[in-house]
Amino acid sequence: MKLIVSSSMSFLLAAIYILGSVSKESVIAAETIATSRTAQSTAARLEAALKRGNVPAAVPQIETTWERQYEGYFKTNFGDRSVSQREISAVLARIARLTGKRTALVYLIPGKQQLDVVAIFPDGKPVHKRIPQANNQALQPKVKEFRQTLTIPRFRSNTRYLPVSQQLYQWAIAPIEADLKARKIDTLMFCVGVGLRTLPLAALHDGRQFLVEKYSIGRIPAFKLTDTLYANLKNAPTLAMGASEFANQNPLPAVPVELSVITEIQRQSRAFLNQAFTLANLQNQLRQQPFRIIHLATHANFQSGAPSNSYVQFWNTRLQLNQIRRLGWYRVPVELLVLSACETAIGDREAELGFAGLAVQAGVKSALASLWFVSDEGTLALMSEFYRDLRTAPIKAEALRQAQIAMLKGQVRLENGQLRTPTGNIKLPPELAQVSNRSLSHPYYWSAFTVVGSPW
Repeated sequence: MKLIVSSSMSFLLAAIYILGSVSKESVIAAETIATSRTAQSTAARLEAALKRGNVPAAVPQIETTWERQYEGYFKTNFGDRSVSQREISAVLARIARLTGKRTALVYLIPGKQQLDVVAIFPDGKPVHKRIPQANNQALQPKVKEFRQTLTIPRFRSNTRYLPVSQQLYQWAIAPIEADLKARKIDTLMFCVGVGLRTLPLAALHDGRQFLVEKYSIGRIPAFKLTDTLYANLKNAPTLAMGASEFANQNPLPAVPVELSVITEIQRQSRAFLNQAFTLANLQNQLRQQPFRIIHLATHANFQSGAPSNSYVQFWNTRLQLNQIRRLGWYRVPVELLVLSACETAIGDREAELGFAGLAVQAGVKSALASLWFVSDEGTLALMSEFYRDLRTAPIKAEALRQAQIAMLKGQVRLENGQLRTPTGNIKLPPELAQVSNRSLSHPYYWSAFTVVGSPW
């Protein structure tokens, strides 16, 4: 209804503006008021449905609310298709039959008075829990504290993150955990609201285990914006590109090794480094072959403000986030875009919209990216394990989970100038060979990486 009303109003006011009756500023102001009123109406319907515990009525409102947030950020219309709780359950059941993985869709809806947790399953009734202790005033500072305790360098050798990690787990996961176990769920697909979109979910801790030790994990902007078709990536053609040197940014000396490891694992692959890492060459390679995986080992930043402020760094240019859809990757189609050296502004609404909306904006089915800039050697460790696991894991999120578990259990570590892995050792480049022996088990090294878009 909102699109019809706002479109009609825009047309009418634009016509008046052309005739000289009102100013352009008046047109913009009227459109803003109309959009604001529609958003308030949708929010009111959502709150009413959740208050009644009516999940079937709440789901379309959640989806519409968050879809419009992404549309407003990216200045685009993703379509006006509605989706119901019953349709979502049917898709989850189909995916379970195809992959053997049982997925639950988990909505985390932050509010002034409470956190609403809604879980939808492949079968059975959905579950809804209201957590008044986790209202925005209590929740948002905890999310910020969690990220800080994971990323501040002096905390990387201790478990200072555990108390806040366990508190967030008690609010977001514990209320539905019995239902997850009863339905034998092994994959969680999170769809979350403002302030939670860059939460490092894998590092949530129940007092005994990290969440990633129990579930494969992915995050989506909205279910209606997610490509739910399934394809196995065991032998997917891969285009790996990146840079180890930059004019105005820190070098990434492990990138040549990273690209070499990927091309060794992915047999149908091509790699291009430094001067060959250009936007023109990427487009040329895609014209020659329909690569299903695109791996970009380079700096990528999700910043505050408009999408044009966020970018992926190529050798000779920056590809802005608002330009990325023009590449037409959806026509290939690209199953997976990997950005192996990302950084996202902490606690910024626009930055988290850019990150969480990466896959849909890029026109790819899924993206694998990091919430913060992980050390060069840590990124190499994660990526080497991820691609090996991708050859056997049924879904992308499970391949990532296996790689993360290998790191947290110490099976992947730095030792005597080499990266030691369960399948063999990788010699580090000279710039990193002098790094002292190091465990990569702290969640700083592995929990930043997440699947955005379809986890399948």
